[in-house]
Amino acid sequence: MSHELAPTPIEQRKITKEASIDQTKHSKLPVEWNTHLMRDFCHQREMNGCTAWDAVPKKAEVGSVISIMLVHVLLLLLHVCGGGASPIQCSDDQGKPVDWFYLYKLPHLHRTPAEEGLKYLYMDAGSEGWADGKTLINDTQSAVGRTLAPLYEGGDVGYILYNDQPPQKKHLGASRTCGHTKGVVVFDKQQGFWLVHSTPHFPPPKTEGRFSYPSSGINNGQNFICVTYPFERFQTIGEQLQINQPHIYDCSIPASLAAAVPAMAQLCKHTLGRWENASSSPANRSISLLSLAGSEFISFAKGASFDNDLYHSWVAPTLQSNLLVQFWRRSTGILPSDCSQNWEVLNVDLISPGQRVTFKATADHSKWAISKDGGDLGTSGSWVCVGDINRDEAEEKRGGGTVCHRDAVVWKAYRTAALQCEACDGKVQTCDKAV
Repeated sequence: MSHELAPTPIEQRKITKEASIDQTKHSKLPVEWNTHLMRDFCHQREMNGCTAWDAVPKKAEVGSVISIMLVHVLLLLLHVCGGGASPIQCSDDQGKPVDWFYLYKLPHLHRTPAEEGLKYLYMDAGSEGWADGKTLINDTQSAVGRTLAPLYEGGDVGYILYNDQPPQKKHLGASRTCGHTKGVVVFDKQQGFWLVHSTPHFPPPKTEGRFSYPSSGINNGQNFICVTYPFERFQTIGEQLQINQPHIYDCSIPASLAAAVPAMAQLCKHTLGRWENASSSPANRSISLLSLAGSEFISFAKGASFDNDLYHSWVAPTLQSNLLVQFWRRSTGILPSDCSQNWEVLNVDLISPGQRVTFKATADHSKWAISKDGGDLGTSGSWVCVGDINRDEAEEKRGGGTVCHRDAVVWKAYRTAALQCEACDGKVQTCDKAV
């Protein structure tokens, strides 16, 4: 009798992803060659089980004339691989386009070199867990630096930079009437990315002309989630941001794009402005967003009128999952762990992502939440949410949100990072035992 081994989490993720791609890829491709797909070919990615050269006929009769179609394919390969305009998308720290990534900027701990506060851990769909970044986060060759490069290179792109703690030169006008939100949206008529993060004073406005990372972002841990989306998703993303009421410090939506993304164009009208009575958006909304490669992400967006804790009152019951939540603990009015109304939402107290370094939640400015327990795709576990809102009384009355995704590998990376949690009786113990 033979026994088949169950697939590992990363093998299961690949099987699920490939099945999703097989079901949708033919209906979504345009008539002409899709340059994003060709660029994937150039990098010999294995999303469809082939490389660039599989697109070229493998056999040809000696002396035959190369077909016109083959000539066009080869020319397009040379153009895309050899320096044509890069699609706007999330990028890893080797310059390869990725559908999504998670990045954990590590804190600068006491009595360690300042450079330690610029190191980061990285993970994308091809990862088996956290991996050390190949450079420092303030390097233009970092994953975040490469991703943001198109913003500073010019071109006919739409973009919105928002941060409740904007870069110092743009600090005038920041108001607590705006959401406690931080992020970057950049797109063209084909596709783009939404980068949600927790770093104050970041990134610099487009007029700075280049990527940089603020010195104020070195000491504490920070989190980033980047997702590549097709153009048709950005109207919905704009609607979510309208609910958040972010402090926008730099924004431009070209006329060539504005008609298709009116929510984005409307957001630009609030640059450096206030939001009192400025929006008829709902108090909160969650919505599914499919990435360029078909992965599902759920955006939770709340406005000031929601007036409640994002995680216990909404995310936990919606995901049907108990949560462990990491957030900034050095503010007033911190909400304690909450086990009421059938859901456990526990504050994380001690963290060790990738077992590289261990630090208290007070050294981490990140805002992330995970299912307390894992599970396969048929259960309520394996959720990972990264956002920009804390668990404190003041932020119940401010806009903000989180982006959630189900992935066993990503969940395990975050779950093993959560070492100790605050139980609902106030005692700190291992997160496995805390209730």
